[in-house]
Amino acid sequence: MTQAGVHPGSGARTADEQTPLAIGIDIGGTKVAGGLVDDTGAVSRRARRDTPHRSTKPLVVEDMIVSVVDELLELADRPVGAIGIGAAGFVAADRATVVFAPHLSWRHEPLRDALAKRIDLPVFVDNDANAACWAEWRFGSVQGESHVLMVNLGTGIGGAVLLNGRIERGRFGIAGEFGHMQVMPGGHRCECGNRGCWEQYASGNALVREARSLIQAGSPLAHDLAATVGSDPQSLSGPMITEAARAGDPTAAELLAEIGTWLGVGLANLANAFDPGAFVIGGGVSAAGDLLLEPARDAFRRHLAGRGYRPEARIVAAGLGNEAGFIGAADLARSEESRV
Repeated sequence: MTQAGVHPGSGARTADEQTPLAIGIDIGGTKVAGGLVDDTGAVSRRARRDTPHRSTKPLVVEDMIVSVVDELLELADRPVGAIGIGAAGFVAADRATVVFAPHLSWRHEPLRDALAKRIDLPVFVDNDANAACWAEWRFGSVQGESHVLMVNLGTGIGGAVLLNGRIERGRFGIAGEFGHMQVMPGGHRCECGNRGCWEQYASGNALVREARSLIQAGSPLAHDLAATVGSDPQSLSGPMITEAARAGDPTAAELLAEIGTWLGVGLANLANAFDPGAFVIGGGVSAAGDLLLEPARDAFRRHLAGRGYRPEARIVAAGLGNEAGFIGAADLARSEESRV
């Protein structure tokens, strides 16, 4: 198990040694990751389990969460006060139930109560993008910004809204599901049940799908990518495409630019609805940096209503990387626990 350093943005903060640690857990479509987090957002220990398949039964994922928590509790060098769970799915207003998870088999899953029976600490559940947004506002790349929208590009697209220091969860707890805005009527089928959702065009899944289709079609444009995976296009991953783009593969760079363009179009729509001061882009695909974000910024400017006559929101990469989800879940749990 590796021991972490501090994250960007934590240098000006000093941890209170008397404040209990919190454990944050980030549950995505492919993994359960967690960390021990202090009150500055710094991570001292990490643990991870890979989910074997998106159709995995809820009890299996629950077992993985408990396993990660147990490992981190054994590694803690001081008391742990609370457990925060960031779940990739629609979390009800009760902050206890995962109503629907497009990339997991959770349907009205009473996650908080199930875990509370197995973990002898206060457990708090929230949407993973809400948790990541909170972390970026508290410790990351949008500190001090009053109006923030988080867009997480991973297996799908998660989102969150933060206004004046408060996560806005909506009447039923499901605000921020930007990935399921319909941008292409009759388009690609989405796992949520609809067609043409934004995440079918601007996510990690979309990136890999388009690259694999080129390889399977025998396109000469995909020669280098095909050589990377040999006879198994299904082994191609988003990080492999990003690495190829950085190494100068023009097709890989073009694929990322296409994802970035779709990202910018969606952000322009969100700007018209929310008028934020900043968009923070997280998730695994954001590791592509400006290969993704520059096309997104260009498309954003082209599609923004009233362009040239209104202030434009900043579009910035998440400063905490893939750890934002569990850092934010831990900090939210600490905040909630202190009010109980």
